[in-house]
Amino acid sequence: MVVKLNFSLLMKDKEKDLGINPPFAVAGGVIEVFVTDFDPTYGRDSLEIEGQKAVLTAASGKKLMAVLPDVSEGICSVERSRQDIKTPIGDIIAGRIIAKDMHNVANPAIDPSDGAVIVTRSGSRGQQLPNTLYRIEKDGYIDELPVSVMNPTGIAFSPEGKMFVSNRAAGEIYIIERGEEAHFFAGGLGIVTGIAFDAEGFLFAGDRTGRIYRIDEFGSAETFAVIEPSVAAYHLAFGPDGRLYMTAPGMTSSDAVWAIDSEGRVETYFRGFGRPQGLAFDHRGRLYVVASYGGHRGIFRLVEGGEPEWFVSGQDIVGLCFGPNAELVVSTRDTVFSLPVGRS
Repeated sequence: MVVKLNFSLLMKDKEKDLGINPPFAVAGGVIEVFVTDFDPTYGRDSLEIEGQKAVLTAASGKKLMAVLPDVSEGICSVERSRQDIKTPIGDIIAGRIIAKDMHNVANPAIDPSDGAVIVTRSGSRGQQLPNTLYRIEKDGYIDELPVSVMNPTGIAFSPEGKMFVSNRAAGEIYIIERGEEAHFFAGGLGIVTGIAFDAEGFLFAGDRTGRIYRIDEFGSAETFAVIEPSVAAYHLAFGPDGRLYMTAPGMTSSDAVWAIDSEGRVETYFRGFGRPQGLAFDHRGRLYVVASYGGHRGIFRLVEGGEPEWFVSGQDIVGLCFGPNAELVVSTRDTVFSLPVGRS
């Protein structure tokens, strides 16, 4: 069910100067709560989220930083409690857990044939696990695919609906047939991580040492562009303008989101994120990036020329993708959440 609420970046009650930021979060995320004359000394004031006393990481008379409890799901009420008198502040929408015990290195993906979510249990580099690819069906059932790919990282579907998976340990990409067989498609791609298809059916792959490959239908790869090396996985997504957008997380607080045109020319789309990772475009062509920015962590909505908008709070988020029912699928390193973000 899609929940439609009228959220702005800061849901603010002008009369009481109260509000919550951002509008969405996953368990463990830190949210901002704006209050008046909050006094935490001797337990005089406390904050409750869905009836549970919230852990505060910082507090002043006007702003609190509160951790979203692990049990939070759906629309959660945020209240101030003073001498057993509770005063509503607002609501926040918390992600619903749809899978645990995964190991996500890049974005999850949506199977275009039926809307199932595809996720990975990747393991450490060179580690072969018995089950590495999973389908999360619409009814919530988690299906272990019988095929096993070592260190599956990037997942992408071709325009014809075939699933491709990268193996960062071997520098190879495989075609997954019916979820049962893995057929070699391309190799010699370094520490290959993120992959994405363009509208013409070319597959693009990021080697985190700095090289972007364009691969034709026969698995023949050529260097398309070269950017900065990364300490983690490259993440790739094509925008509505036909350009290839990507992140290459480093060790600074000023990493870039790159945009590469059809000729391989690299431009800096935005610089200033800390360790940007997964990225995806919504139905309106707006870009969302997993990163740290302005002291916050989570997912940011980014419009060219504008300031990043904090959209989802969460710790250790790696990737994201948009499902067919106005849902946002968010993956941390080991957990996958669903958020009903609507079509706002």
